Amino acid sequence: MAIPKFAGSITTSGSSEAIRLDKKLFRTHPEFRQKTKVQASVIATGKVLISLVDDTPAATTEESDPLVDAFLSFLADDILNNPARIAALPKSIVARSSKLAQNIVVSDEDHIPEDVTL
Repeated sequence: MAIPKFAGSITTSGSSEAIRLDKKLFRTHPEFRQKTKVQASVIATGKVLISLVDDTPAATTEESDPLVDAFLSFLADDILNNPARIAALPKSIVARSSKLAQNIVVSDEDHIPEDVTL
């Protein structure tokens, strides 16, 4: 499944820098209507992820990773649009994973240190 791409350019709007994007983006994705609050996250050199800002109290309680959020959104859309692609893990992978994790003890109280990257 190809990811749609929309052309644009960097310009000036008043005393601010702005990014102009093809009107087709806004026609095909009305969630990005005018005056909608968005945020831009630099995810790599030359790569920006633009996301809607969710002002609900639940959304502001936990910090999220915009790249993980984007991947999970892509995955959810793909599952909804292509349910035939869903397949069970082979039993051999489940058995190998169980064997690798058999001596690991975890608790809901365990905390992942700040310097660990997932």
